[in-house]
Amino acid sequence: MNGPAAERLPAKAPASKEKVTDLLLFVIGTGLVGAASSLLSEGNFKAFYDSLTKPPLAPPGWLFSVAWVILYILMAVSAYMIYSTDHPDKNKALAVYAGQLFINFLWSPVFFRFKSLVGAAIVVTVLLFMVAAMMKSFFRINKTAALINVPYLLWTAYALYLTYGFLVLNI
Repeated sequence: MNGPAAERLPAKAPASKEKVTDLLLFVIGTGLVGAASSLLSEGNFKAFYDSLTKPPLAPPGWLFSVAWVILYILMAVSAYMIYSTDHPDKNKALAVYAGQLFINFLWSPVFFRFKSLVGAAIVVTVLLFMVAAMMKSFFRINKTAALINVPYLLWTAYALYLTYGFLVLNI
């Protein structure tokens, strides 16, 4: 290929690699938050979870890991979509993203390490509001980025139900 089109190809390849790298950084970074939360939770998750009286519709323990991997990937992709825009509010939206990710990080250590059902109930309540705030800020910038988080919002609402169920049934 000759001419201007050939001259542009090398410029596009690094930009494409840069986008893939940025996306991978979001996915890995978000996943590391989840992994760090799990590591700081210590102890035998299964034994503690199995020891609790469970509310109706409580899933088997293994389902949480599967769900969270999917949700962390969706969160990361949506945050990357916001990061990739030139919207003037993207930094504010990403700050809300980081805030909800921090609250998300807190839940497992509070629930599993400290075995504080009251604390976990407070954390998940704040998390639900933070996820909604994140989605609202994302929606103003990129509707798809916001809608990708609907499963996360629903799972967080479900986690709210479960956490309060554990609290009520295990006091």
